[in-house]
Amino acid sequence: MDFNVKKLASGAGLFFTRAVQFTEEKLGQAEKTELDAHFENLMSRADCTKHWTEKIFRQTEVLLQPNPSARIEEFFYEKLDMKAPSRVTNGELLGQYMEDAAKEFGSETPYGNTLIKVGECERRLGAAEREFLQTSAISFLTPLRNFLEGDWRTISKERRLLENLRLDLDACKTRLKKAKLAEAKAAMAPDFQETRPRNYVLSASASAAEHELRVAQTEFDRQAEVTRLLLEGISSTHVNHLRCLNEFVEAQAAYYKQCHFHMQELQKELGSLPTKLLPNAFALNSTHAMATPGPASEGITSPVETDTLKIEEVQAPATGTRKAKVLYDYDAADSSELSLLADELITVYTVPGMDSDWLIGERGNQKGKVPVTYLELLS
Repeated sequence: MDFNVKKLASGAGLFFTRAVQFTEEKLGQAEKTELDAHFENLMSRADCTKHWTEKIFRQTEVLLQPNPSARIEEFFYEKLDMKAPSRVTNGELLGQYMEDAAKEFGSETPYGNTLIKVGECERRLGAAEREFLQTSAISFLTPLRNFLEGDWRTISKERRLLENLRLDLDACKTRLKKAKLAEAKAAMAPDFQETRPRNYVLSASASAAEHELRVAQTEFDRQAEVTRLLLEGISSTHVNHLRCLNEFVEAQAAYYKQCHFHMQELQKELGSLPTKLLPNAFALNSTHAMATPGPASEGITSPVETDTLKIEEVQAPATGTRKAKVLYDYDAADSSELSLLADELITVYTVPGMDSDWLIGERGNQKGKVPVTYLELLS
């Protein structure tokens, strides 16, 4: 019990001495041992590395898992040393929904057939995303986390210890300075009755202060060297993070390459379907092909040819005009057509002799033919 009390009292005294030294330094009443410029640069570089590594780590987590609830769940599983349950990606879930919908609508119908093809593609995209997430977590996130939770904690601990030893060193310097000052004053104004005992005590106090200073200086120098070696290791950390960054870029490039390949294959599959079975977005190329005459189409009359209908001569009827919402962007194939932007509202109407797949659309002073499949007629 006496040992614990003495240890507690010694620790409290040391803490008080450091607090007094720190306060006097802040008030400009005590000198502070300054580290060399190289050491200061190393600490500044380490702080900068920690700051940006933490930001990159957090934002990469957001990129790989945008759902904050899922990130919190994974964090708890990691802290509890438990394996997180397998999570279905959004692409895989969308593909499953599309395939289930195709079964309800009928796989032989145009819509159901297309849903199956798109659903299979979304599943492949989801599988590629899953592989990318796993690769990125292992090759990029894990090394960054190891630095923040391992190397940086060690560096921070050693820096705190160095700062405490620096406070002890400066406190010893202050005590020695005060002891020498008191000894000098006693020598200048001696007390003839107690000169020898008083000078002896002051001299012993100065000698003890010098011994404490030598010990404190040795401990500080040893700790400064340890901390310096750790800070110089930041260069190795940069090299390691550079390698991990290259691996992350390679994983990302492979992921997007797979996605591009799957989407190209899907476009080929949908492009092989009959025009009437295609979704509106894919019917655009066919519409352009009809509007652009080629060697094989010479002598064939198209319902959207400009000679059959002169747009500038068309007048809106007194009744029968309707509002329509544009579903998709549409680029006019020639001057007789009107380009459209998704979600805009236009006025539409029909004229005698016009093909049923087309309407006349007006937007302000602009007028032209627009495909019906790109519109949602409003009441």
